Amino acid sequence: MKKKSGKRSYAGLWIILVAAVALEATTCIQYFYSRSTIRAEAEQRAKSELRRAELEINVVTAQMESAVKMLAMLAERYVDTPDSIFAVTRAVVGCLDNVSSLGIAYVPDYFPQYGHWFEVCSSRELMDGERKIYTRQIGGADHDYFQTEWFHNGLTIDTCCWSEPYYDELGARQMVVSCSYPIRNAKGEIVAVALVDLSLEYLKTISEYLQVYANSYVSITSSRGLEIVPSPDTAAGRKYHIFDEEIDATGWHISIIIPEEVIYEDLKRIGLIVLALMLIGLGVLVFIIYRSGRDMVRLIKSTAQNERMEGELHIARAVQMAMLPKFQKENNKSTSLPCDIYGLVNPAKEVGGDLYDFYVKENTLFFCVGDVSGKGVPSSFVMATTRSLFRAISAHERDVATIVSQMNDAMADMNELNMFVTFFLGKLDLKTGVLHYCNAGHNPSVLVKQGSRCDRLPTIPNLPLGIVSGYAYTPQTITLQNDDKLFLYTDGLTEAENRDKSLYGGERMMEEIVRIENSVEADKRTARHLVEAMLESVNCFVDGAEQSDDLTMLAVHYLKQSDNKVDDVSMRSTLVMSNDIQQIPTLAEWIESLGVPSALKMNINLALEEVVANVMLYAYPHDKSGKVLIEAEKEESRITFVVSDSGIPFDPTKQPPVDTTLGLEDRPIGGLGIHLVRQIMDQVQYRREGDKNILTLIKKI
Repeated sequence: MKKKSGKRSYAGLWIILVAAVALEATTCIQYFYSRSTIRAEAEQRAKSELRRAELEINVVTAQMESAVKMLAMLAERYVDTPDSIFAVTRAVVGCLDNVSSLGIAYVPDYFPQYGHWFEVCSSRELMDGERKIYTRQIGGADHDYFQTEWFHNGLTIDTCCWSEPYYDELGARQMVVSCSYPIRNAKGEIVAVALVDLSLEYLKTISEYLQVYANSYVSITSSRGLEIVPSPDTAAGRKYHIFDEEIDATGWHISIIIPEEVIYEDLKRIGLIVLALMLIGLGVLVFIIYRSGRDMVRLIKSTAQNERMEGELHIARAVQMAMLPKFQKENNKSTSLPCDIYGLVNPAKEVGGDLYDFYVKENTLFFCVGDVSGKGVPSSFVMATTRSLFRAISAHERDVATIVSQMNDAMADMNELNMFVTFFLGKLDLKTGVLHYCNAGHNPSVLVKQGSRCDRLPTIPNLPLGIVSGYAYTPQTITLQNDDKLFLYTDGLTEAENRDKSLYGGERMMEEIVRIENSVEADKRTARHLVEAMLESVNCFVDGAEQSDDLTMLAVHYLKQSDNKVDDVSMRSTLVMSNDIQQIPTLAEWIESLGVPSALKMNINLALEEVVANVMLYAYPHDKSGKVLIEAEKEESRITFVVSDSGIPFDPTKQPPVDTTLGLEDRPIGGLGIHLVRQIMDQVQYRREGDKNILTLIKKI
């Protein structure tokens, strides 16, 4: 018995070790790949914002340079008439709305009657409640412009030149950078310098909208390294990612500085969840082995390896099937989306390399079908990676060709097994029927028109994903009419073999689609009916022959709806906020996107702001960050909000009713917030699940 027990223990330990290593390896691969993808996405966002800021600054600096050249040109006409210079500067500043201050400074003693210094400055200043042009001579011993950088640049550099930042005490009366340009007399001698001032306050406004993350910083430095827009001091020991761009016209550098933990905050949280689930799974596995091992020593010795492999394949199949979108059946239509769509995957082995996926975002349906080269476990991993890339990239990019190109580049860079994926990506506007699509070497889709006409979708094949990076994919566009269907499939359909090794074929497929569409009434021609009927057709054809390839089908049935009808469709939306009270304005924008009736919008916004603000202020300790999750489900007759947090337990529904008949001096402090929520909402319910506060608010519409 001791010998058997020892062998059983060793077998159990081996199973636990193998499972732990497999789980750990899978987790590490997913973690590092996700980290790389998130890093690339953060870099893309930062560089996009930097390029936009660079373009705006270049436009402004070009305007400043044109202004100073125009000022110099006018000044050269009246170079020896000082009284005219006042009119010139005044006229130029009056014509240029974006210039706050400009001037003309002459070399020493050029006009003896005006003294050693002569600098004419015109600026816009607030006088008597109005912005007026103020022109004066500001040169003097207290303003020795001969020592300034901009004057020296104008005398020595025969082109537009930008100065380092400085405080202009007599002209613009603020921090500026100046663009200077030489002024010559009739002999070609430089006798004066024209300058135009650019306020640093304008540059600070540009940096305000470059906050690609909540806690990122922005810095603008001159060509010599002086800070034009300084960034906050960084914390010692904290890692940062810095993205910068050079502004060609001035040589300045604009940088976005993002703390590393901000970029990977969500990934870290998910990693902890996965680690916890992995430990729980290992604990369950230990318990099962201990309980079953006592009576199954011989069986474990002879079949442990086979059972483990089969079990892992079953788990892989379950995981793979769980990754596919779910459908609800009601009158043969999918009710989980504001459109009629249905699909299925039938792997040739336990796991396969076919995939389909779809989701709706902002009234746009993103969908795809793919076929990984080969079958079995390697293909299933590539399939999972392809789906993850589709979800991750399409969440931030709307152009179908760009999405496919980025997926191709990512897969080509890690394609050590030389596997490729044929892929079809579509983006359908559910209001207009406009379909943007891109085909990466996949089978041409079938377009089923009204009247059951069946045609191939016009398709540019392009290259499959993963073969070569940098390939330029070509997108296409068509417009679907009401009641049109799009039928997508993999070659497991057309290449299905019967016992005589005959193929199902493309012509048979087209004929079967027409037959199926004509065999039922118009209101029963749903996406589910088409896919299930095609599956039955191919099963009848193969007549029990072994399946040779994975089979996937996806049908998209476009039913155009009016704006009012779209609002009645059941929908769900989610908003995640940090416990930062400054994020409250985001809540109103989110409620606006839900399509709440105008008569209820203000009251619902008041109630939700009260609930969310209380969570932000009191649920978490003042030095601890936390999240507030708001989920909305809009149905035909009501809208339901679920607000959850992981803060201190608190049941607002147990607060006593507020006696509104009492005066302010007699009424106790607090309680008016939940009173307001009760008055606005039809139902308010609270429950505590684990470490979460969950408050449900229901409003009839």
